[in-house]
Amino acid sequence: MSERQTVFVVGLDDFNRRKLQSIRGAEHLDFVGLLANEDVEHRTDLDIDAILDKARAQLRRHDGAIDGLVNYIDFPGNSMAAILAEEFGFRGPSLRSVLTCEHKYWSRREQQAVAPDAVPAFRVVDPFDDRSVAAIDLPRPFWLKPIKGFGSWLGFRIGDDGDLDRAIEQIRRDIHQLGRPFDRLMDRIEPPEAITGIGGHHCIAEALVGGRQCTVEGHVFGGEIGIHGIIDSIRARNRSSFRRYEYPSRWPREMQERAMAISRDLVRRIGLDDCGFNIEFFWDEERDVLRLLEINPRISQSHCDLFEKVDGASSHQILVEISLGRRPSLPHRQGRHGAAGKFFIRAFATEGRVTHAPDDEAIARLRQRFPDAELRVRMEAGDGLADQPFQDSYTTVLAILFLGAENHDALLDAYDEALSILTFEVSGPDGAPVEVK
Repeated sequence: MSERQTVFVVGLDDFNRRKLQSIRGAEHLDFVGLLANEDVEHRTDLDIDAILDKARAQLRRHDGAIDGLVNYIDFPGNSMAAILAEEFGFRGPSLRSVLTCEHKYWSRREQQAVAPDAVPAFRVVDPFDDRSVAAIDLPRPFWLKPIKGFGSWLGFRIGDDGDLDRAIEQIRRDIHQLGRPFDRLMDRIEPPEAITGIGGHHCIAEALVGGRQCTVEGHVFGGEIGIHGIIDSIRARNRSSFRRYEYPSRWPREMQERAMAISRDLVRRIGLDDCGFNIEFFWDEERDVLRLLEINPRISQSHCDLFEKVDGASSHQILVEISLGRRPSLPHRQGRHGAAGKFFIRAFATEGRVTHAPDDEAIARLRQRFPDAELRVRMEAGDGLADQPFQDSYTTVLAILFLGAENHDALLDAYDEALSILTFEVSGPDGAPVEVK
């Protein structure tokens, strides 16, 4: 029998523990949570130094060997895991490479160096400088977003001066929530001259890109790059909020190959190693133009269950094998389903209150109908939409649902059935019903 090994997991919660238990060799592994999930995810009061000290103390208190450290959380999980890996001798990417990805302006410059035709026009903007805001010379509409964010938090589609004024007002009020901790991390490295002085309180304006969207998810181990899946991202009619992620991708094979080639070049350019990554693309099918959106130095929690349902193991397997010094791999098409999706049940508003949410009976009926569904209810009856942190600028996520089915068409039918079971009702500030779908 193999000797047991211990892997610490940043922000481990019940959902991700279940995904970790699906991987090869899980019966010989002990997964230990490093920091509580609330320490590192969806926080508005991050004290990076205090959280790092808390993590260090926990690692030092552990009785026995620690064989690996893994992270799948965006900010600040990526950066903290890189710092701790270097300090404690675990495998992981360098902090500099992680921050290169997370700093949207720096990342765009690196993308431009390897794939200039795939990068939309962009400008750095100081939202606290009226002259900098007025100097944005991109055709409208364009996107305005913080240098450091996640999801679509503080991301605005700017169509006219009114949009810009409202966006700048909100950005000035809230950008410090991630800007301050991000700047603390940037203080730990020496960025290139072109990035010096551009930090967490700056924004990036970008030309609009559109079309079909996908994400290339892969990994790097000892400098060798592998791609373990491509996932389609379907947006809502507002072109900002995600409706669902679907796997496997339905992009033509030629376009998948083009996206994968750019992904490999970008990962090499940035110097990522010993980690997972995911890189988002848009394809304008009519003009046959491929555009890069962003690179993230981690696997995506949004995709892990999809890999389990279709391929037979969560992409957490990649992280754990890298952390243990093993060449990573995933099974292929050995899961229970031919297609899988992550669905966002959204209220199409940012103000109002949830008046009805699924009760235990409804959730039990869902699980009886779809035994391997994963449901994460974010909001309960009585909750206010405006009280939820880090939502996009146009909608509020009420729940997240993972489903599998025989094929993509059956997957959408399954979602419609599930939504009829999971009834949410939301009232706006004026008492009028808010659309939920």
